[in-house]
Amino acid sequence: MPAPVPRQRTLPAAESGQAHAASPNGGPAEDASEAGATAPRTAEHTEDDTRNETPSTAPTNLTLLLIEDDPAGLPIVPDLLDQTGKPIRVRTARNLTEAERLLTDDVHCILLDLALPAPGSRAGSGNGNSGGGDGDDELAVLKHVLELAPRHAVLALTASGDAERGAEAVRVGAQDYLFRDELDGRLLSRAIRYAVERKRSDTAERRLAEGRLRAQENARLERGLLPTPLLDGSPLHFAARYRPGRSRALLGGDFYDVVRTPDGTVHAMIGDVCGHGPDEAALGVELRIAWRALTLAGLCGDELLGTLQQVLEHERADDEIFATLCAVDISPDGRRAGLCLAGHPSPLLARPGRPARLLPYDNNGPALGLLSGARWPRTEVELGTEWSLMLYTDGLIEGRVGDSGERLGQDGMVDMVHRQFTDGLRGEELLRAAVNEVRDLNGGELTDDVAVLLLDRVPPQRP
Repeated sequence: MPAPVPRQRTLPAAESGQAHAASPNGGPAEDASEAGATAPRTAEHTEDDTRNETPSTAPTNLTLLLIEDDPAGLPIVPDLLDQTGKPIRVRTARNLTEAERLLTDDVHCILLDLALPAPGSRAGSGNGNSGGGDGDDELAVLKHVLELAPRHAVLALTASGDAERGAEAVRVGAQDYLFRDELDGRLLSRAIRYAVERKRSDTAERRLAEGRLRAQENARLERGLLPTPLLDGSPLHFAARYRPGRSRALLGGDFYDVVRTPDGTVHAMIGDVCGHGPDEAALGVELRIAWRALTLAGLCGDELLGTLQQVLEHERADDEIFATLCAVDISPDGRRAGLCLAGHPSPLLARPGRPARLLPYDNNGPALGLLSGARWPRTEVELGTEWSLMLYTDGLIEGRVGDSGERLGQDGMVDMVHRQFTDGLRGEELLRAAVNEVRDLNGGELTDDVAVLLLDRVPPQRP
């Protein structure tokens, strides 16, 4: 790929090696029951912690936020113990206003009395009725707490015999419900631990499902952005291989396309945006679509590349982004071609009975986006009656060769393709063999994007 301009990116603390060490008890080192509300951690840090925690690494010395207008009515609270026998720290709030102030990220679980009046200003009715304040919605206070604390486990506390209301609370979003008159310290301690673990499991499962959905959507999008060649009526055979360098990506900064214009000319193009990542991939797609539109509109050679440079200059994220490009136009009879190079490696031509060679590259112009007012001369080349023309990006030639540390280079690629062509490989088989051999020589996957395009002309057999 073209040498990209280094661009800094912000690393998460865990990735940059600057993550804060977690306290052994899963919360801040200072005891919350004595220090009161602690300084909240950032949301990013909290989500990272939650994502990294699993049921097998459950935090100890849990912190409970009790939202109850009469905390003295629950005498078992001081007796709460976690699974290691350590006291569960308890904060108490008599209303939702106090709860919001005490709800910091080191709180693991909320025990909410469903009979607690919801603030009229937040519930929307203003009447302060017990059990809500939202008309007939008896769970308005629970819904408010769930909205206030979406990442916290919630236990609903209701009157004995009101199992229907407790079950409805679980359907709304609580992790479990308990009967006030049947509580004891052991039951409540176990319920708190269960609620915390269930919340962790639910959160992990939701994030996994969201990640899979995003991956599926991205895969469909990236597949849709790859070109469909327009070669109807052409005797030429087309094949292409694409291997993005980004991990788990389907599309990189390399781009290519092939179209046939009404006069029978076949136009082929391959290019490479400097850098890696989705921004470069998006810019490559824009350039490809612009090239196709301009080609079908009748532009060619220097005029087409000059217009593409204008597109690049308007669409790139900063002035240091550039793109290399190789464009060929093959005459309707398939015997001649015009070649324009913008800082890109020259195509490879293979013909029966002759050594494979690179097309002339003396008139190679600058990459798109580097020089204002640049020109890109068009060179006429003879192809012959039977041939294979391979356009490629530099990811194919920059792989290493064994333990020597040397790069394959264009000379190594020419020798490799000549051997495979002499062995009778054509089209998809030739491209597959070439890319696989380059990867094997490199000793593993190539780190750069690789795009290869092959056009074959095989004259019809005479009867």
